[in-house]
Amino acid sequence: MTRSGTHYFLSVIAFLAFNVLTMALPLYADIYTYTDSQGVRHFTNVPTSSKYKIYIKEKSRQSVNTYETDRYDDLITKASNKYGVSFSLLKALIKTESDFDPWAVSKVGAKGLMQIMPENLKRLNINDPFDPRENIMGGTLYLKQLIKRFNGKLSLALAAYNAGPKMVENYQRIPPFPETEDFVKKVMKYYAVFKKG
Repeated sequence: MTRSGTHYFLSVIAFLAFNVLTMALPLYADIYTYTDSQGVRHFTNVPTSSKYKIYIKEKSRQSVNTYETDRYDDLITKASNKYGVSFSLLKALIKTESDFDPWAVSKVGAKGLMQIMPENLKRLNINDPFDPRENIMGGTLYLKQLIKRFNGKLSLALAAYNAGPKMVENYQRIPPFPETEDFVKKVMKYYAVFKKG
């Protein structure tokens, strides 16, 4: 094999090995490449000259940490059937509350997929708020109770889920808090999206 043939062969092997590794591992840096005058392809995450061109762009941290939206569909379906709450509504609530992160903890201490407050855990039969099954079942029971309490008015039940039922009863409408107003809008937006899907 000639010298240029050997370089080409090694370049192909390096390229294939690089692709296998990058498929198996999450990417944390931009990768640049250039082919020199001998036909050898070089890769780096720290380009040393303008000859290097972008080969693979770093994935954002968000895409690395984003949870799959259908990961808990079986559990959501079971909770939906048990309590008679719309599957799409539950999914929208989970998307808004935790973005499907079972380990989520809010600044006020709400925990898990449906962001259950610690003081509500016992009465919702939740021993471990980070267990997806317990959290979804308990959160669905709570939402069902709120829907009933507010006579099926979904916007008020969602506002109560966010701000607390007493606050909604005091105002007799969605409380005028930007966070709660925004929460209700987001859930309803995702509800429409998941219903179409």
